[in-house]
Amino acid sequence: MSASRLLTLRDHIRFAVSQFHQHELFFGHGTDNAWDEARQLVLGALNLPWQINDSYLDCRLEEDEAAHLRELFRQRIEQRVPAAYLLNEAWFCGLSFYVDERVLVPRSPIAEQIEQGFSPWLDEAPLRVLDLCTGSGCIGIACADMFPESEVVLADLSFDALEVANINIERHGLESRVFTVQGDLLEGLPGQKFDLIVSNPPYVDAEDLADMPAEYHHEPAMGLGAGDDGLLIVRRILAQAADHLNPHGVLVVEVGNSQVHVEATYPEVDFTWLEFSQGGHGVFLLTERQCREHQALFKQRVAQA
Repeated sequence: MSASRLLTLRDHIRFAVSQFHQHELFFGHGTDNAWDEARQLVLGALNLPWQINDSYLDCRLEEDEAAHLRELFRQRIEQRVPAAYLLNEAWFCGLSFYVDERVLVPRSPIAEQIEQGFSPWLDEAPLRVLDLCTGSGCIGIACADMFPESEVVLADLSFDALEVANINIERHGLESRVFTVQGDLLEGLPGQKFDLIVSNPPYVDAEDLADMPAEYHHEPAMGLGAGDDGLLIVRRILAQAADHLNPHGVLVVEVGNSQVHVEATYPEVDFTWLEFSQGGHGVFLLTERQCREHQALFKQRVAQA
């Protein structure tokens, strides 16, 4: 079937699935298969809900709608642009976020911990939360949604990323208790302390970065790569965290495949590696006490790097 003969929503989804398989696209920015990616792209582009009744899939498209979809298919296939960037939308913790190529596409397994209220690690709901290396703001805004009494700070080095985060703060009507701060990690927050610090920092090591599929090349490089071992940023977060956590506070950091480097670099530290029923790995948790107990070691590792 040629694209010019596609008539219905179902036709376009089926055609996209076939093309995505034929061109061996990579799925890792919100979906993990061609069918979900095609459905997300077609329905999202036409402003239709994901959970639409299947009977609507037999509705015919207007020519301008079909032309729009053909152009999106072309960009997805020829340029390998992730669907989230084509739609300027990604979902995280059941919430919609504006995204573009100034930020990573939200996809952290930390979402599962947020939905569980970080139980049993927090004694009570946190009053102050920091989303460090925030990007789109998805983690911090999801925390604000989960903990309605909390004040949340979204911190990032990138002004471009914070522009996107501010769009999402406004989208969710959280201007009164979610704020953005530009700065170099925790150095941009002198004297501030938090009950919960969550971070999905750059952590991809040089080997993994070189092997990444083309789709990842649309994401900001500073949000992915972090030196030969992927710990360029993580080492600094560990060294600074104790001074910014309240008693009984916790630090949660995603390091993905660089978990092996964390364990090799800090064999003395008893990291809690969180488990995820919905998939994902490489997220550690440390208490305020642990951060303070090992702060000298953490600072030493920064100096040695």
